[in-house]
Amino acid sequence: MADLYDEAEIRSQWARVRGGLRAEFGEATYRSWFKPLTLKDVRDGRATVSVPTRFICDWVVTNYADRICAMWNGLNDGLRALDVIVEAPNSATAAAKSDDDEVAAVPEMRDDIGGRLDPRFAFPNFIVGKPNEFAHAAARRVAESDAAPFNPLFLYGGVGLGKTHLMHAIAWHIRKRDPRRRVIYLSAEKFMYQFIRALRYKDTMSFKEQFRSVDVLMIDDVQFISGKESTQEEFFHTFNALVDQNRQVVISADKSPSDLDGLEERLRSRLGWGLVADIHPTTYELRLGILQAKSENFSQAIPGKVLEFLAHRITSNVRELEGALNRIVAHATLVGRDISLEMTQEVLHDLLRASDRRVTIEEIQKRVAEHYNIRLSDMHSARRARAVARPRQIAMYLAKQLTTRSLPEIGRKFGGRDHTTVMHAVRKVEELRSTDSGFSEDVELLLRMLES
Repeated sequence: MADLYDEAEIRSQWARVRGGLRAEFGEATYRSWFKPLTLKDVRDGRATVSVPTRFICDWVVTNYADRICAMWNGLNDGLRALDVIVEAPNSATAAAKSDDDEVAAVPEMRDDIGGRLDPRFAFPNFIVGKPNEFAHAAARRVAESDAAPFNPLFLYGGVGLGKTHLMHAIAWHIRKRDPRRRVIYLSAEKFMYQFIRALRYKDTMSFKEQFRSVDVLMIDDVQFISGKESTQEEFFHTFNALVDQNRQVVISADKSPSDLDGLEERLRSRLGWGLVADIHPTTYELRLGILQAKSENFSQAIPGKVLEFLAHRITSNVRELEGALNRIVAHATLVGRDISLEMTQEVLHDLLRASDRRVTIEEIQKRVAEHYNIRLSDMHSARRARAVARPRQIAMYLAKQLTTRSLPEIGRKFGGRDHTTVMHAVRKVEELRSTDSGFSEDVELLLRMLES
């Protein structure tokens, strides 16, 4: 079976991986998503597992494949990648994959400086509409050009509108056209981590060589380096070195270069040199098109009225829209119900209620500052006096409770703080609410005021 160890050893490792998944994710998740996995083969550093439906395949690849890889790699460092294939329960159980199998390949676990590319984020899977057609056309032009048509390509827009999808699509397309071209995609956070690590180990020359020798450099969420002076300095010089050599640079952010706070003026200027393309909030037509395309991947029929309802009601971003569709299909699959408008409203009641009125972090900061009679600027300042720090922690806690923003996104809204600071604030407020009734009443009042 395998060329890494004998078959008995591989089976033993797989059993331990499954046990670890059950312990980590719980019995319900294990039964729904991990129990259907069947080990097919391990060879050349790749494991192949099969699942009975396309839906389970997509869900496992999207949510759990990286963790399965990491867990198995901890037992066997020769195993570096995972393939998930769809194989009906009654089909032949040959170990080798046939040409007819649907394969969802998870990119190999690598030790290099680049990030992992998502196989779902390719150009054919990107639904184009008026809000994103310019950004899509610009991304296509970069992906299909041997030389840099504009440098950099700067993509910006709100959370979940498709920036990361386009960046991954560019990388996939370039690698397919010319595998010899070296493409590095990573988040600004990882760029900063790699730079700090190079400083710590006095290995900055190696760092510079790695980044300045690439053909295409792609940095996602560049707003993360706001306020990080040494990282900005290194990024500035890396950017200039690549542009001078006509190497392509692609950047994404949540705002345009001119609106990015905390970046040096010279860096903001450089980022606006090439083509700046924004992705606008989705329209009803685009949201419906995305849902219709997504629904074709499911074996279960989804009524048009349900898709129209979701397109009307969930307007925040594409990520939340697709998550809502996955949720109702998962419920229908696991419970054995037909998908209907009534079932959709029942399953998504919390999400639909939250979308009726979307509280912003800025609104939370303003209301909390007024309540505790502090300046709004104190929400972003470095002041640590309790009279300022405690309201700031409460505002972070409320942002976590009342918005869909991630911990790093919340931290950035509070003066570029780390996500661990937000986690500490949430834990602290929860602790005080359980031990101090006066404090709890205060927070409850703010919650009601913001939700009303």
